Amino acid sequence: MKKIAFIGAGNMGGALVLGVCKAIDPQQVVIFDLNTERTEFLRNKTGCTVAQSAHDACAQAEYIVLAVKPQQLRNVQALLVPAMKEAKEKGIKQKILSIAAGITLESLAEIPLQYGLDLPVFRMLPNTPSEIGEGLNIYAENSLATDEMCTELENMFAQCGLTERVTEHILDVASAVSGCTPAFAYMFIDALADGAVRCGVPRDKAIKYAAQAVKGAAAMVLETGRHPDALKDAVCSPGGSTIVGVATLEDAAFRSAAANAVFYANEKNLDLGK
Repeated sequence: MKKIAFIGAGNMGGALVLGVCKAIDPQQVVIFDLNTERTEFLRNKTGCTVAQSAHDACAQAEYIVLAVKPQQLRNVQALLVPAMKEAKEKGIKQKILSIAAGITLESLAEIPLQYGLDLPVFRMLPNTPSEIGEGLNIYAENSLATDEMCTELENMFAQCGLTERVTEHILDVASAVSGCTPAFAYMFIDALADGAVRCGVPRDKAIKYAAQAVKGAAAMVLETGRHPDALKDAVCSPGGSTIVGVATLEDAAFRSAAANAVFYANEKNLDLGK
């Protein structure tokens, strides 16, 4: 028996595989994806096992991670029912974990339940920095999942970054800020680098300096516990260059653009579950 199976090993699923294989024995991790180049890459990098089919992966693992698109999830679940039945006959007490945005715990439990499989179900909304251990992985669970299961799940994903248990309501409304923010941050870093290049800084150094500055600012928020506005004010000397730059961003509606990006991304996530 394997500890955990990943059905899907794309950008997000693969990032989680890389993190989980640092937390537990890679031989306890089995993966399946139609993209065999991707699965071979992950096998060579981590030492995990590659299954020949989704059925084979699912039938031998305790935790089943459904790392597929929301639009594909229900079909994939239906295809895996025979494998879940097989696992039950073997005495494997399976748990389901989905990383698809917008699909509720109730909906995730529905298809297995139609076939007599009443299983503990988890929803997790990770982000791609999990690949390097700097991810944010918030999750919620249904009533069949115990505290012990949650602790075990957190231990398996510990090397992916911050893994935090929340209510399903918080999971839904926080999905955009947790999952989409890396893309927004990459855009911001790229824009800062463009500005530095315009001022004469070489491109490679501009990207490195902008990324480090953003990383340092994020660390200040997390480690000091101070409000971002207070930290911003501490950098802005009266009549100085920083406050001029801040005013320029305010003139361009920077705050509202960022807030709206999160709001409308979240609206899209909710639509995916309908």
